[in-house]
Amino acid sequence: MSAVLVIGATRGLGASLVRRFAATGNSVVYGTSRSSTVPTGFPEHVKWLSAIDLMKSSVGDDIVKYFVDSKPLSTVIITAGHFSTEDISAEKGPNWDAELQMYTTSSVAPVFIVHRLVHAGLLAQGSKVVLVSSEAGSIGLRHEKEGGGNYAHHASKSALNMVGKLLSLDLKERGVIVSIVHPGFMRTEMTKGVGYDKYWDAGGAVTPDEAASSLIKWTDELDISKSGEYWAPRGPRDIGTAAETLGTNLKTPLHLPW
Repeated sequence: MSAVLVIGATRGLGASLVRRFAATGNSVVYGTSRSSTVPTGFPEHVKWLSAIDLMKSSVGDDIVKYFVDSKPLSTVIITAGHFSTEDISAEKGPNWDAELQMYTTSSVAPVFIVHRLVHAGLLAQGSKVVLVSSEAGSIGLRHEKEGGGNYAHHASKSALNMVGKLLSLDLKERGVIVSIVHPGFMRTEMTKGVGYDKYWDAGGAVTPDEAASSLIKWTDELDISKSGEYWAPRGPRDIGTAAETLGTNLKTPLHLPW
C-alpha cells in the first residue's frame, strides 16, 4: 500500500486531498496540522502529524520524527500557504511581518521539508513531490489588466517555482519526481478572506474538492518526463490572463510559462 503525505491538510485544498486519498482505501494517508490536537471531521484512519508549523526552522525535523522505520512515501503534496494583500498606497502598503510569513511558508519551508525527507529515506526512486504554487507566480502570465500589488504572495509563488525546478535537478538521479502546479482558482476561505470571492463566478473558481480531484489525477499520471515543470492540470479555464498572454485554443493540462 502506498503512503501519501499532505502538508497543510486541515482546510481548503489540503483537507479535500486528505479526504479523497483516504476514501480510495489504496493509501496510508498522513496529514499535517499546526494544532497540537487531532483535527475533527476526517476519516478515522488518517494519521495526523500535529504541531507542524512551517514558520519554524525545525519544520523538516518535526515532520520526519513521526516516521520511524517507515518505507519511502509515494507522494508528498505541499499545499500550505498564506495570503495577505498589499498595495503601493501610503495608507496600506506592504507589511514586513506578513511578507516574511508568505515567503517562509510558500518558498522557504518546502526546501527544508524536502531536504529532511530525502535524508530520512522517505523520498526515493519513484516518489513524487507536488508543490502547490499558483498562476499568480508566473511572470509570463502577468498582464497589466490585473495590475500590481500583492507583492509577497505572488513573488513567493515565483520563488516556489524556482525551488521546485532546482529540487528537480538535485533529485533527478535519485528518481524523485518534482511537480509544480497551479491547482485552480478556488472558492476557499483564503481567497474569500482577501476579497477574491467577488471574482469567483467570473473567474470560473472551483471548489477545493474539484481542484483536489484534478490534482490527484495529475499526480497519478505524473512521471519523470514532467519533473521540474510548471503546469495547470485544469488548463486555462480559470487563468484570467491566459488568452492575452498565451493565445487561444490552449490545451488541458496547460504547461505554464515561468
